[in-house]
Amino acid sequence: MTQPVPALTRSTPVAEGLQELIDAYARLHQIDVWVWQRSDDGWHVSAGTAPPELEEPGPAAVPVTAPHIPEARVEVSDGSGEHADFISALVRLILQHQAETRFFGREIGERYEEITLLYSISEILGSVISLEAAAARILAEVIDTMGVQRAALWVFDDRSDTLELVAAVGGEGQPGPIPVHDDSSITAAVFRDRRPMILEAGDVFPREERFHGGSHRDSFLSVPVSYTPPRGEPRTVGVINLIGRSVDDGFSAGDQKLITAIASQIGAAVENSRLVAESVRQERMDREMELAHHLQLKLLPSADQFQGHADVAARCSPADSVGGDFYHLFRLPGGRFGVMIGDVSSHGFAAALIMALTMSAVAIHASEGDPPSEVLRRAHRALIDELESTEMYLTLFYGVIDREARTLTYANAGHPHAFRVPRSGDPQRLATTNPPFGIVDLDNYGEESCAWEPGEDLLFLFTDGLSDAISTATGEKQLVDLVAADRRQPVDQLLEAAFAIEGDGARVPSDDRTAVLVRA
Repeated sequence: MTQPVPALTRSTPVAEGLQELIDAYARLHQIDVWVWQRSDDGWHVSAGTAPPELEEPGPAAVPVTAPHIPEARVEVSDGSGEHADFISALVRLILQHQAETRFFGREIGERYEEITLLYSISEILGSVISLEAAAARILAEVIDTMGVQRAALWVFDDRSDTLELVAAVGGEGQPGPIPVHDDSSITAAVFRDRRPMILEAGDVFPREERFHGGSHRDSFLSVPVSYTPPRGEPRTVGVINLIGRSVDDGFSAGDQKLITAIASQIGAAVENSRLVAESVRQERMDREMELAHHLQLKLLPSADQFQGHADVAARCSPADSVGGDFYHLFRLPGGRFGVMIGDVSSHGFAAALIMALTMSAVAIHASEGDPPSEVLRRAHRALIDELESTEMYLTLFYGVIDREARTLTYANAGHPHAFRVPRSGDPQRLATTNPPFGIVDLDNYGEESCAWEPGEDLLFLFTDGLSDAISTATGEKQLVDLVAADRRQPVDQLLEAAFAIEGDGARVPSDDRTAVLVRA
């Protein structure tokens, strides 16, 4: 029967290792962390980055729950459940690891040197953050205790489907990596079969011809390193190899049992290292994606800056953190007002890069007051190489409202969702004048003009992500009908209503959604 784990105090090696982990994690995320434990005289902090202000954990503290573990709680300064959950899981794994060490110590208590070895390994795993450094120290302890010439730890890399050498102590050996399907490798065979293997000096293992029939010069013990998750089947995560005993006899079944116990401890450390690295990578990726999202939205002009010049409402909602939809607004000479919308054929980072390049190219020529057809022509010339290399295309509409001339002049490169909504009567579709960018390299772009009633007419532009989210068949009509029916309403209310329409578009893959409404 498993005994309860002793209280985790600051004097234990496990607590010291936990303190190092918490310090590293806290520095990475710029937070304070406290690990509370209850004892007979109340709560105390067994590990933490700074003295807590309270004498006991707050209501947001996350409990460390596992069988045979004393009552403990984890608390973080920013109140984040995600950070607290992660540290709680880490503490649980460390304490469970401590329990496993005690179990193995009792099981082989009659072998004093092996008990010392297991204790040393437990101490190393509890006090060293780096898997490589911990593995090197463990292997050095194994060599000293068991009298072997060389010890090596190989860890599976699922991205390359190979075994990578994490640490090796002793004489020279294979540097790796080892493909897991290499039939000539003992290490790969042990990993695949999940069974330990003992070879005496002179034993034969099927190998490539360059090994002269496969006769092994030294005694060899190879043991799989496994990890058993709380839920799920055990999986092999690596292999430990011991080569060459310094005594006459080879490796025994007892040696195999001991190394299997060590491999079990290392398996948890390997998995912990992988989880920590994965968590750090994911945290970094999430921060970078959030930053990219904010940076991209900052490229889009705020409608508020055009108050007094035109009534404008605009919104862009990327399907991912970043996307390929965009809009642009321009104050032009002579009181004119330029409006643009674009839709790159994909979304995500690649589309976001094309979007940024397009906005940059367009802004240069539109700000100079060039006609819409000339703005599109020059922008396409600047973008054609990037569009061809990425195999993307984009639709682009650019219109110029001239209130004095009472006209709307536009060029439309394949953008289907562009409408003029007059103060009365049916909406007018502003048809395409040219194919989308990236389809055909044109020397000239066409443009069209239509009447415009200043302060009355509406220009309504949107991307297919908005209409398809409602319905691939009727989404466009529902949007245009909504704006036409309530055309006298403020543009920001119309835009809010357009994004609030519900339909059967939930079955359509998510796409960027963008819309612009202008009354000028």
